[in-house]
Amino acid sequence: MAGHPGGLPLWGVPIYALAVAMVIALGHRTPMAAFVAALVLASLTGGSFVLLLWAAYQAGHAVLSRSDTAMVVGAALGGLGVQFVTESAEPQAIPRIVSTYVVFVALPLLAGRYLAQHERLVSALDQHNRQLRRQRELLVEQERLGERLRIARDMHDSLGHRLSLVSVQAAALEVSPLPPQQRQAVEQLAKAARGAMNELYELVGVLRAEDETPGRSPGVEAIGTVVEEFQAAGVTVTLRQRGEPRLLSPAAGQAAYRVVEEGLTNAAKHAPDQPITVSVEWEPDTLLLTVANPLQDHPVLPAAEGARHGLSGLGERVRPVGGVLDHSISDGMFRLVAMLPAVAEELPVRLVSSPGETADDDDLPAVGHIRTVVIGFATAVLMFALLPASMLLGVR
Repeated sequence: MAGHPGGLPLWGVPIYALAVAMVIALGHRTPMAAFVAALVLASLTGGSFVLLLWAAYQAGHAVLSRSDTAMVVGAALGGLGVQFVTESAEPQAIPRIVSTYVVFVALPLLAGRYLAQHERLVSALDQHNRQLRRQRELLVEQERLGERLRIARDMHDSLGHRLSLVSVQAAALEVSPLPPQQRQAVEQLAKAARGAMNELYELVGVLRAEDETPGRSPGVEAIGTVVEEFQAAGVTVTLRQRGEPRLLSPAAGQAAYRVVEEGLTNAAKHAPDQPITVSVEWEPDTLLLTVANPLQDHPVLPAAEGARHGLSGLGERVRPVGGVLDHSISDGMFRLVAMLPAVAEELPVRLVSSPGETADDDDLPAVGHIRTVVIGFATAVLMFALLPASMLLGVR
């Protein structure tokens, strides 16, 4: 109304506003039809340039096929032809009509078309990357399951066979006439062999399972039990406990049990005649475990090849739960020390994302947003460079 004083009657303002609202509503459903309607409204009113700009961008963004492109180009050329016919009496108006269509139709159509193609390309690349990641994960999963099955078969066929022989021989000794002291030792041996067989078959079952459901691995509460087992086997073990027990995560509890078990096994193997001290010290937020034993006076037989991985395996258990493992020799004593974090009971356990986890993949990358801003800025610069200020005000 400011640009066309006296050109639009007051009663026509609501009708024009209603027409603009209908074009905008139509643009959210069918951008092509809204573009045609905006061209018709611009031809009838001689203005509506902002509406035409928006409708042209939406139509360019919605073009998906060659038929859509032909429809948009045909509508734009038809509107331009109508303008040429209606303004044929004024030859000096032809450059203004052409510049108007370049700014308010051609540029937004091209910008919308370019950004739509860019978004579709980014979406296609994202889907392709997702598919590649899924295929890679499937291959890794297949290799992992194959390796688990191979390990399970080897353990069952080799170690299971030897433990079965030990268990059968121990059972035969149990029923044979023996002195009381030797009978007690044989019973302990048979019990240990049967326990080893049960644990082996349980581990084989876990390895053969397709999911990662852990078996019933003992925790920190079973430290006293394993100490009693070594004491019953004739090993001199002293258990010292200090502090109020705290809550540990399941993985930390299993690591604590394995530290004591491995420490007792190593001490009994490398220093069989020496006493062993197991210390369990509870701090407000930490569990400190120490397995100490004097060094053997005479050297023991060297370990077999591949039997020196116990401490490395303990480190692989302790470090992922936030703990620290150390072993040292000082003052004629060998000490295995582990420090494990306790869990605060009042605090909820926070799930930590995996290293490969990222943000929502459906969001466009930041470079896509920058590209959109740059295209919009370049289009605006071209508009203001090509269009006189009088056209922006609608002055004819």
